[in-house]
Amino acid sequence: MADPGAVPPARRVVRVAPDVPAIHRRFDYTVPPALADEVALGSRVRIPLHGRRVGGWVVADDVEAEAAVEPKDLTGASGMGPPPAVLDLAEWAAWRWAGPVVSFLGTASPTRVVRPGALPARPGPSPAPPSPGGGSVGLVDAALVALGSGRPPGPTVVRLPPALDATLVVLELVHRTGPDGVLVVAPSRLRAEQVAARLRSQGTPVALLPDGWPAARAGGRVVVGTRAAAWAPMEVLRAAVVLDAHDEVHQEERSPTWSAVDVVVERARRDGAPVLLVSPCPPVALCEGRTVVAPDREVERRGWPVVEVVDRRVDDPRSGLFSERLARAARDELERPGGRVVCVLNRTGRIRVLACAACGAVARCTGCGGAVSRPGAEGPLVCGRCSRERPPVCASCDSARLKSLRIGVSRAAEELAALLGRPVVEVTAAADLVGDPGPLVMGTEAALHRVEHAGLVVFLDLDQHLLAPRFGAGEETLALLARAARLVGTRTGGGRVLVQTRLPDHEAVRAAVAADPTLLSGPEREVRRMVGLPPFGALALLSGAAAPAYAGDLSAAAVGLEVSASGEDRFLVRAGDHAALADGLAAVERPAGRLRVEVDPRSV
Repeated sequence: MADPGAVPPARRVVRVAPDVPAIHRRFDYTVPPALADEVALGSRVRIPLHGRRVGGWVVADDVEAEAAVEPKDLTGASGMGPPPAVLDLAEWAAWRWAGPVVSFLGTASPTRVVRPGALPARPGPSPAPPSPGGGSVGLVDAALVALGSGRPPGPTVVRLPPALDATLVVLELVHRTGPDGVLVVAPSRLRAEQVAARLRSQGTPVALLPDGWPAARAGGRVVVGTRAAAWAPMEVLRAAVVLDAHDEVHQEERSPTWSAVDVVVERARRDGAPVLLVSPCPPVALCEGRTVVAPDREVERRGWPVVEVVDRRVDDPRSGLFSERLARAARDELERPGGRVVCVLNRTGRIRVLACAACGAVARCTGCGGAVSRPGAEGPLVCGRCSRERPPVCASCDSARLKSLRIGVSRAAEELAALLGRPVVEVTAAADLVGDPGPLVMGTEAALHRVEHAGLVVFLDLDQHLLAPRFGAGEETLALLARAARLVGTRTGGGRVLVQTRLPDHEAVRAAVAADPTLLSGPEREVRRMVGLPPFGALALLSGAAAPAYAGDLSAAAVGLEVSASGEDRFLVRAGDHAALADGLAAVERPAGRLRVEVDPRSV
C-alpha cells in the first residue's frame, strides 16, 4: 500500500524543438521512465503536437516546466542527434542565416536511427601517419606558425596551385595533430572518397560521412565529408581543412543559404582550433582580415598549366564560334596517343552578350564593367548588374551597329564534329556520363566535374562568364579556369587551357595566364569596398509574394538596414556587417505567405 505522505518522484522535463520549420517555439515534455536511458541533450524524439505526432530534438534537459502548463509525455525516442556543441552552433546559424534552427539540426543528424549503445568502439592509439613531404610541409608549417603568432584567432588561407595535390596538406596536418578531432570538408563526394582512401592507406582511422556518422560520433577518427560535414557530430574540433574553399558548392542553395566554410570557421573559433582554407584562387571575401599563405612564385607558376588566349576581336566574324587557332590546337591534341579535348560552353544562366559589328568589342557598362543588353528593339543599353543606362553605340569606335552573340551546346557539338571529323560526346548537368567519354567532349561547366583528365580544355566563349550579371563574375571565372587547370595538370606536363575572349585584358584572364590570383583579387577588393559588397558589407535578397510586406516592415522598423527594390517581388537588404544584418532581420516578424530570405546571395 502506497504511503500517502510520500513525496512523488521528481519528473524529468525536457525542452523540445519540433521538426516543423514554421513553428519556432520550444515545448516542454516529460520523459517516461521507459525512455530515460535513451533521451539526452540533442536526442531525436517523438512528441504529441496539435493532435499529431511529430519529430523533434531535445534542446534543454532537466528544465522547470512553464507555470500553469502540464507537460505531456514524450511518445518515443528516435536515437542520437547532434552533440551539445553542435546544438549551440545551430542556434548561431539560425541567427546568422535567418532560418529555422531545425533545418540545421536536421543536417547535423544521422540519416538513420543510431541508438546510444550502437556506436562503434573508439580506435586505440595509432602511430602517426608519415609526413607526405613536398611543398605541403612548408605551407602547413607557415600556416601553423601564423596561427601561433599571437594574432587574434582565425583561419589561415592556403593558396595552393590547382594542379598540385591538396590532399598532401590534409596528410601533413594529420601527421602533426593525429586523427582525433580533425575535420576535412571536400567539395564533392568523389573528392571526399579520395581523401578518405589516402588516409586509410596510411593506417589512419577515418569516418566518411554521411554513412560514417556513428563512427564520427564515437571519435578517434578523421571525419571526412562534403558540405554537410561542417555539422559533423564531433564533441570538440581540434583542426579542420576545407578543400577548394572558394567553390560555391560549399554554400547551400536552398534557404537558409548557409555556408560550410563559415560554419567550420565559427566552430573552430569556439573550440580554439586551427582551420586551413585551401584554394588555388581564394576570393576577396575569403581572404579579408585573414592570413594568406602561398608558395613561392616559381612553385605557384609550375602548379598552373599554360593558359593561351585567343583574342576574338581580331578574328573574322564569319569564322563563327571556332577560331582557326582552336581548330589547330584541337587537331594537335587529338593526334597524340590518349589525347582528349574538352570544350566548354555554358548555356545555363546565359545572358545576352552584345558586340560591335565593326570592331568586335564587347558592349560593357561604363560604371561597373558588366555586360549590357538592349531590352527592346530600340532604346538605350542597360547594365544587368547596376541597371545603369548608356547610349547604344560602341565605346571603342562609336559604331551604332551591334550584334548579339549566342549559341547552344547541342548546336556547338554538331559544328565541332563537322569541323574536326570526329564524334563528340555532349556532357551537361542533366546528362549522365557513363564510362569513358572519348577523346572529344563538348559540354557546360559540368564537363569540368565529370571528366577526370584532358590534354586541352577550351572555353569557347569565356565572355559569358566574365560578363555575367553578378559582381562575383570575375572570381567565378577564375575558379572555372582553376578547375580546368586541374584537369590538364602542371605546365611541365604539356597540358593547356585555351580561352576565346573579346576581353583579353580582363583581370581574371591575366591572373590565369600569369598564374597569379592577386592580379584579380587586388582590383576586385577595391570594387567591393567602393560599392559595399562582402566582405565590406552584408546582403540579403528577399523574394516571394510576401517579400513586399516584409521589406516594408524592415524599412519602417528602422533597424539599421537599407532596403531597395530589385525586381518584381524582389528586394535587396544591405547592412554594414553580418551581425547588423542578422539582428535586423531577427527584429522584424515575418508576414504570412511565401517568403525566401537569401543571406549572402550569389546572384547579386
